Amino acid sequence: MISSVLFGAFGILLVIGAPIAVALGMAAMAAFMSIGKDVTTLVQIAYNAVNSFPVMALPAFILSGALMQGSGISRRLVAVAEVLAGRMAGGLGASTVLACLFFGAISGSGPATTAAVGMLMIPAMTRKGYDRGYASAVTASSGGLGIVIPPSIPMVIYGVTASVSITQLFIAGVFPGLLIASGIIILNYVISKKKGYKPNEDEWSLKKTLVTIKDGFWALMAPVVILGGIYSGFFTPTEAAIVSIFYTLFVGIFIYQELKLPAIFKSLDSTTWLSGRVLIILFTAQAFGRLLVQYKIPDAIAAWLLALTGNVFIIWALVIIFLIMIGMFMETLATIMLVTPVLLPVMTSLGVDPIHFGVVLVMCCEIGFETPPLGENLFIASGIGKVSIEEISVKAIPFSIVEILAVFTVAYIPGFCLWLPKAFGY
Repeated sequence: MISSVLFGAFGILLVIGAPIAVALGMAAMAAFMSIGKDVTTLVQIAYNAVNSFPVMALPAFILSGALMQGSGISRRLVAVAEVLAGRMAGGLGASTVLACLFFGAISGSGPATTAAVGMLMIPAMTRKGYDRGYASAVTASSGGLGIVIPPSIPMVIYGVTASVSITQLFIAGVFPGLLIASGIIILNYVISKKKGYKPNEDEWSLKKTLVTIKDGFWALMAPVVILGGIYSGFFTPTEAAIVSIFYTLFVGIFIYQELKLPAIFKSLDSTTWLSGRVLIILFTAQAFGRLLVQYKIPDAIAAWLLALTGNVFIIWALVIIFLIMIGMFMETLATIMLVTPVLLPVMTSLGVDPIHFGVVLVMCCEIGFETPPLGENLFIASGIGKVSIEEISVKAIPFSIVEILAVFTVAYIPGFCLWLPKAFGY
């Protein structure tokens, strides 16, 4: 009864075009009313959802990423990536992947990474003779690294929703992120060889490389300070997010002297809007998830899956396919908050580590950034590259396949993401 009301109301509201936060909240309210519960209980659930120290990391990382675009840090990270990867075939494509890796290690956001790197690299690639659609596709695909490479805003949300260590999630995301980046770079090399995309420098210059790295020293130190502090236990992920804001302000204002007051106000404005949207989804999803757990709906789903097969590899395959499909139609943070209360108990009952599941979930959501109809990175890259969504979508397919293979690799080999946390003593 309760599951019919909960999922029925949620499905109907989505079909008629209600925002995800409204659909989750109204479905929870309808379910509460159907069993005679006082709906004012939802207010307490909402308060508890956001009254959490780890949740403070969310607006802090968003603000940090926004400030870096106006501080000169992102531009210098891209310049360093260019000199490091420029000598290989398709060097600008490889530089784009590296730049997304660097920026993702600071911003924690896929769309922010795509926008920051794409504004510089898509025009540079087209000037060098790259096809506009391909340049936009490789950028959109690489931008998703921003949520796999730590720090990651979706990992913060998963950690809060699943009540697991965010630090452990950040550490576990390192090798999966590097695996995806390596796959994209190799595929870019193969495609570039075939299409004749030449290196972006005719002659490698040690002097230019050293000058660029020296100029980008403070930009490169940002991920070292943030991740080094977290991994060493010097500060928590939430404290690291605050440190990253002050670091960006200091470097942007006093060292690079590029961060001006209008850019700071613009960053605060975008942070307020995005954080507010996410927090509304968070507390409605918490109410929805509370009902799922209370009425043992995940247990019923687990029993149904186990009735189909007891093979954990087949169940992983079904879960991954489901997550990729739902990620195509739903934004990342909403996906995480919706599916975690449903699928996490199912997977833990099969012996899957919650950290392992969280990393795979985030990797699946990363693929959603570059797949229509909702792929945010596609829209950002399309606007920058002035090319249709359809063209980018087709040219991003090979990269999506590489990323899907990476997801299955991490899912089937738990040590790929769990080895490093264990090495750090978790």
